[in-house]
Amino acid sequence: MIAKYQKIMNDDEKGKRFLELIDEQNNLQWSVVVKLSSLINSKWDSVKLKDDLETLVAEHSKITKELNSLDDGVSIL
Repeated sequence: MIAKYQKIMNDDEKGKRFLELIDEQNNLQWSVVVKLSSLINSKWDSVKLKDDLETLVAEHSKITKELNSLDDGVSIL
């Protein structure tokens, strides 16, 4: 039971992690826009840009899932 309690983040830790994730997500969104713009300029013909974009979208999804997990219905977030 103590181990389970130690895994639970307090509201301050959740708030800090939330802000970190929002910052990461914002940076990823700008990277997605840059990659999309470059891909459009390449006439959608760059495999590397497509792969980069796929990686960025996957990372964005991972961050979004973690953000959603921080709000467990108990915290103030």
